Amino acid sequence: METARPTFRPATERLFTRPGFLLRRLHQISVGMFEEACKSLSLTPTQYGTMVIVNALTDQDQSSVARQLGLDKVTVMRVLKGLEERGLLVRKVNASDRRQYFVSLTAEGKAVLDEANGLAEAVYEKLLSPVPEQERERLIDLLQSWAQDLEPFARVAMERHRK
Repeated sequence: METARPTFRPATERLFTRPGFLLRRLHQISVGMFEEACKSLSLTPTQYGTMVIVNALTDQDQSSVARQLGLDKVTVMRVLKGLEERGLLVRKVNASDRRQYFVSLTAEGKAVLDEANGLAEAVYEKLLSPVPEQERERLIDLLQSWAQDLEPFARVAMERHRK
């Protein structure tokens, strides 16, 4: 069943059809869906992403986590401190550079992440449900290409780690 697209007054048409506006709106929807799904875990998308990155590699410091997420160091430091206060991760001072903290998930953090992974996958499927299945991979490829091509314009650089 196809949903009718809304029509807008000429004064607002340009705003409501701009890519940035639509991407922001979809981001709001995505965040809302994720937070609703992970309400029982009290987990935000940023906390989840941080936990995924921390769990993926060993000996990560706070700065490398920030770079891999494309977030500023202060934001990631606050997220890490909050997760640490909840007992989901530990931060350990680097003996050779006391300004640097290594981070890792606790057993409880890994259990929460395992549960969140299933919930996040369900949100991902629901978020993509309006897109025909045969077009989903193409959509993701386009979004990745778009983000990669415009990466130099980002306020915070993102360094995706490749294993």
